[in-house]
Amino acid sequence: MVPSLDVESSIQRYSNSKDSNRDNHVTTSPYLSPLFTSAADLQLRFLCPSDIDQVKDLCKEWFPIQYPEAWYKDITSDPRFYSLAAVYQSKLVGLLIAEVKQSDAINKEDKGILDGRMYSNCTVGYILSLGVCSRFRRQGVASLLLDSFLNHVTQSENQTCKAIYLHVLTMNSAAIRFYEKHYFRLHSFLPYYYSVDGKCKDGFTYVLYINGGHPPWGLLYPFLEKVLKYRFIH
Repeated sequence: MVPSLDVESSIQRYSNSKDSNRDNHVTTSPYLSPLFTSAADLQLRFLCPSDIDQVKDLCKEWFPIQYPEAWYKDITSDPRFYSLAAVYQSKLVGLLIAEVKQSDAINKEDKGILDGRMYSNCTVGYILSLGVCSRFRRQGVASLLLDSFLNHVTQSENQTCKAIYLHVLTMNSAAIRFYEKHYFRLHSFLPYYYSVDGKCKDGFTYVLYINGGHPPWGLLYPFLEKVLKYRFIH
């Protein structure tokens, strides 16, 4: 299966964007290599079992969370995962790991992302991980990966998918800026959600509504995002 994404035109679009220099997921000092100029420079493909060692190395470098061995096997072989890689000169330089699941499989802490009337026959997308090697950040690679998944979940055969959501550390300002640039909105605060180096860290849930999906209707919801941002981000 090949992602339905025109890599060459997307590279040009992001390299010309005034926001392209903000397209990074993990906070590091950027190394600015030349922009990609053609589809031959960067390719998108799905992960396979032979990628597992590279994936392990990248995840250990990028993320403060330790994933179990079974997780690596699942994302490189189980078709329920949308596991996409950006490849440059035969090396993995970016990864997006996501899945589409039934709405009744949403974890308890995220049950409120959809209006209750939508839960009977709909699905949601969940982004588990998104990362790019430091040398290739600020060049639209993360946006290409995310666009591919969004294109997938908005195809005519996937109209039952009503929202895409993810979790992010409250202190990961680079990731928060990236997702907000792509119209994800802060939904809820998750106290002590992560365990990082043996310490509990807070998280946020971010949501993007698609295919007619929407949050629960209520008087307080439009103000929730502003309240959370004021309290935890500013």
